[in-house]
Amino acid sequence: MYNPSVSGGNASSVAGSRLFIYEVQGLRQNAETDQMANPIRKSGSVFITVPYTRMNQEMQRITRMGGKIVSIRPIEEVGVASNAEPTPITAPVVASAEAAAPAETAPTQTETKPMTQAAPKVASSVPVNLYKPKDPYIGKVLSNEPLVQEGGSGIVQHITFDLSEGNLHYVEGQSIGIIPAGTDEKGKPHKLRLYSIASTRHGDHIDDKTVSLCVRQLEYKHPESGETVYGTCSTYLCHIEPGADVKITGPVGKEMLLPDDPNATIIMLATGTGIAPFRAYLWRMFKEAERAKNPDYQFKGMAWLIFGVPYTPNILYKEELEQIQEQYPDNFRLTYAISREQQNTEGGRMYIQHRVAEHADELWELMQKPNTHTYMCGLKGMEDGIDEGMTVAATKHDVDWVEFRKQMKKEHRWHVETY
Repeated sequence: MYNPSVSGGNASSVAGSRLFIYEVQGLRQNAETDQMANPIRKSGSVFITVPYTRMNQEMQRITRMGGKIVSIRPIEEVGVASNAEPTPITAPVVASAEAAAPAETAPTQTETKPMTQAAPKVASSVPVNLYKPKDPYIGKVLSNEPLVQEGGSGIVQHITFDLSEGNLHYVEGQSIGIIPAGTDEKGKPHKLRLYSIASTRHGDHIDDKTVSLCVRQLEYKHPESGETVYGTCSTYLCHIEPGADVKITGPVGKEMLLPDDPNATIIMLATGTGIAPFRAYLWRMFKEAERAKNPDYQFKGMAWLIFGVPYTPNILYKEELEQIQEQYPDNFRLTYAISREQQNTEGGRMYIQHRVAEHADELWELMQKPNTHTYMCGLKGMEDGIDEGMTVAATKHDVDWVEFRKQMKKEHRWHVETY
């Protein structure tokens, strides 16, 4: 499809009249900036209002002046001429960064394949492959926020893309594909990687015009050379600048969809960036703005998240999670497994499978309810340990856990997305 953000032409769509706030740092004083109406400082942030049709030109102008775009945030749609000059804004309008962190279970050397989710205009429909690799959607990066707090390990970013120029919509639990820029060692375009969507169908701004991902930069030692190897797509995304264009495909996936039943019990087992779809679930269930947007889905059931990470600073979306727990103590339960800081009953590291084993009897009882759904997302290594813990609980009732799990799968109550 025609995309003015790529071609540089004027937009005739609604997106063409949208305004965005650029947060810019490091603009230097020179002859050009002296003539600008915008307030320029040698340090700190400047906030500039930019119409969609001038986003690329404004990026180039800011770069010429030595500035760095920290984030881009859409503001309410207003009519703006395609040749309008950007105007200053006095108050910062930027989404706050969340504290969060990487994955945790057994070590892995494979590229992270998170899931994605987006929201369709019709809540009951499940869109699939609206954009394919040969004709991807070109989305612009609005923000790229660090999630790992000081003292944590690895790099994990919360990245938000603008969807206002196309028809890319999704539902919670789906994934999108990202095609990294550039070519591989054979000179061919990179293959796409799938990532879990970390936002609800309405997006982080609750306007149906964005999609967000939670991405960890893959980093490991090559088993033969000992050299440090970085994942192609994860590195590309973790270091991408606001304003950059990204090729997006999808959405895909029906395995991790939430039930429509607002009284359901939702058990979520996550390691690291496997938190992505669960963040979307929890926003849909509990965020006030989301609930206002979804009058037909007012969650009244019980949600339980068991989340494995290496260190406390690696608890992704920690403030969000604990705020929901505080506001909805009767409907949301939060349990951490912090491997480098906590010990299991045997004195070893506390992984998610140990937490599951601790609470296996309670989890087993919840799973007997016909409207209980269990979701697992994260590293593949978590599956066997969770099976082991639940086997002990099932055996107390003379039940074969594997057969019981298979039955839940047939009933569409057991959902797994591991990588």
